[in-house]
Amino acid sequence: MSRDLTLHDIITAGIAVAAGLAAALVLRVVLRWLGERARRTKWTGDDIIVDVLRTVAPWAAVAAGLAAAAAALPLTRTVGHTVNQILTAGVMATASFAAARVISGLVRSVAQSRSGVAGSATIFVNITRVTVLAIGFLVILESCGISIAPLLTALGVGGLAIALALKDTLANLFAGVHILVSKTVQPGDYIRLSSGEEGYVVDINWRNTVVEQLSNNLVIIPNAKLAGTNMTNFNRPEQKLSVTVQVGVAYDSDLEHVERVTTDVADEVMQQVSGADPEHEPAVRFHTFGDHRIGFTVILGVGEFSDKYRIKHEFIKRLHRRYAAEGIRIPVPARTVALQHTTEPAIPRLRVP
Repeated sequence: MSRDLTLHDIITAGIAVAAGLAAALVLRVVLRWLGERARRTKWTGDDIIVDVLRTVAPWAAVAAGLAAAAAALPLTRTVGHTVNQILTAGVMATASFAAARVISGLVRSVAQSRSGVAGSATIFVNITRVTVLAIGFLVILESCGISIAPLLTALGVGGLAIALALKDTLANLFAGVHILVSKTVQPGDYIRLSSGEEGYVVDINWRNTVVEQLSNNLVIIPNAKLAGTNMTNFNRPEQKLSVTVQVGVAYDSDLEHVERVTTDVADEVMQQVSGADPEHEPAVRFHTFGDHRIGFTVILGVGEFSDKYRIKHEFIKRLHRRYAAEGIRIPVPARTVALQHTTEPAIPRLRVP
């Protein structure tokens, strides 16, 4: 039996609620100040923690005020127990979402530090978030007096049916995890598939891999297809790579002079053009006696795949200008066309009436 409600009970409950709201406001102000200080540091973990506390701490203060107000009121044991369970479940739900944000944020921070790019592989972030929320949901049920053993049993029995129904989705999920764990592909790598698609890997999520082409278009590739196809990764084992430029000169050219001039131009490009590898030593290799020229290959070094277009562009321009100054001739194909005049009479055309 509960006693009658008095004015003192109402005032006490009101003070408890007001104290909880005041504490929530103070916590928001303090945590906002801490957030500004955390943004000035290089470590991103403190930003994540402070951001989560700005969400959890005020709600926890409000819940504490409501719990104190409920304790001050003359509620029955059943009603008081129900109110406490609701408040406890609310605080635990908020804590579960906060924990999911903290842990997934830390996982994203680690993924970014490992890959060295702004984009991260969200497959690990999503798995972490779902796992933490699932554990929090089970804890909330257990705290409310609901046995989770039948639920776990039902999930175990129904897991086979779910796996069969989501066979393709699970195949892509495990393929994405395999790709990241084996480190064959990481966000930021430039890849080319045997089917012709190529570009920078932007993200690897639970279902597909997002590739951004140099034309700024996105190619969406299922993880299972990416794991089962032939692929060239231009960032592994080293990001620097060599590019070749095919050149040809006339047969009457002094090849020693041609090699010396070409090497000078290549050295100049390696040292002056952005995106080139200044430590790379260019090479000139003659290889073909063609129909109208002697062909050779110039090997240049670039910092990454997309830089090769700028390096080739600058090298060809400078080489053409230098060849013109040095009197080195780049021949063009010559063709002889013979025209034969026939004296056969023309066939008269018939007019259709």
